Amino acid sequence: MTTQTEPSVERAARLFHALSDEKRLRIIEVLRGGERCVCDLVDVLDAGQSLLSFHLKTLKAAGLVSDRRQGRWAYYRLNAEPFEEVEAFTAALRADAERTADSTCCG
Repeated sequence: MTTQTEPSVERAARLFHALSDEKRLRIIEVLRGGERCVCDLVDVLDAGQSLLSFHLKTLKAAGLVSDRRQGRWAYYRLNAEPFEEVEAFTAALRADAERTADSTCCG
C-alpha cells in the first residue's frame, strides 16, 4: 500500500529520528539487499547483539523494518511505505522551498 499524502510533522519526526543514527542507516543499507537474519546483521555490522537489538527496535517502532520469527532466529526486512512517507515529506519541503525561493517576508 502506498501513501500519497504528506505525513504529519509528528510522523515525519519519528521517521527522521529513526534515520538519524549511523548504525541504523547501516542496518538499512544492509537490508536494501533483502531480508536478513539477525545473526547475519551481527556479523556484517560487527555489532553486539544488545546494541543491534536496540537499533532494530527503534527502526521497527518507526515502521521502517519488520521482522518474522523462524525457530530461534529473527529475520528483518525493509518496509517500503515509511520510506515513501519520508520521500513525500521531503518532496513537499523541496516544492515549498522552490516556490518561495524568490519571496521576501517584508517586501
